[in-house]
Amino acid sequence: MRATAGPERVAVLALDGVYPFELGIPSRILGAAGGRYEVMTCSVDGRPVRSSADFTVGVEHGPELLETADTVVVTSVPPAYLPTELPEAVAAALARIRPDARIVSICTAAFVLAEAGLLDGRRATTHWHVADLFRRRYPRVELDPDVLFVEDGRILTSAGAAAGVDVCLHLVRSDHGSALANFVARCCVVPPFREGGQAQYIEQPVPEDGSSGTAATRAWALARLAEPLTLTDLAQHARMSLRTFARRFNDEVGVSPGRWLIQQRVVRARHLLESSDLPVDRIAAEVGFATGASLRQHLHASIGVSPQAYRRTFQKAR
Repeated sequence: MRATAGPERVAVLALDGVYPFELGIPSRILGAAGGRYEVMTCSVDGRPVRSSADFTVGVEHGPELLETADTVVVTSVPPAYLPTELPEAVAAALARIRPDARIVSICTAAFVLAEAGLLDGRRATTHWHVADLFRRRYPRVELDPDVLFVEDGRILTSAGAAAGVDVCLHLVRSDHGSALANFVARCCVVPPFREGGQAQYIEQPVPEDGSSGTAATRAWALARLAEPLTLTDLAQHARMSLRTFARRFNDEVGVSPGRWLIQQRVVRARHLLESSDLPVDRIAAEVGFATGASLRQHLHASIGVSPQAYRRTFQKAR
């Protein structure tokens, strides 16, 4: 049950050493959603918080704010601040979160949730650079360091830095539909949905010749999702061998061409389910799935619901 009437109350918990960029993401993204969210910031004791930069952040609320929040966002800190044992004040603050509240971590804040036991038995992600450390400390968490964010029940974890933008846009999309999420993305001048996952940002050689990439072919494919595109079609458009194209595509996007095509078709199908009354079989044809059954299978694998259930949810939101 919501703690408040009206806009959803979002409490952003700033911890000692907080990265200023990540701290501002929830307010900037959710605050652009036309008054649907009330975003407020707190600390574990109501006092100012040192940032990772050369300034201190003043907050207007203490940990009591967490008791009334529908969503709690815990923001990231530098690796040197990662807890091996939760400070008593942090543990006490987290204990104030309502059992039915949604909890979101940005970047390294997954360590805080894991140390509190909130991620045991769950799938989660964090910044790829500290993935090995996370696995060693928290073997009971199913870590996926290749994705931008993970949603497991009421808890969402996101990867490094700007992935906080991705997860906040996902909140808007899940709560109010793609149209509003796209509007928010345009207002903030960010992509509404980033291709691939975190793997594309792991250190790797960058091609010297930008013209030899796969971006043009991805744009070409997006304009032809209804067609039965094959890896050969994509490689021929890019004027590369199959092996070179597949390798370069995976380096740039973080997933294989086939998986990327499925992701884009699911994204397009979700938009049509939200914004139209087209039959499921027709939507499947529009986005390039051979049958309605194929669309159902891929949508369920992606977000765990059927097309009918997804459509009902967003028709209510509209």
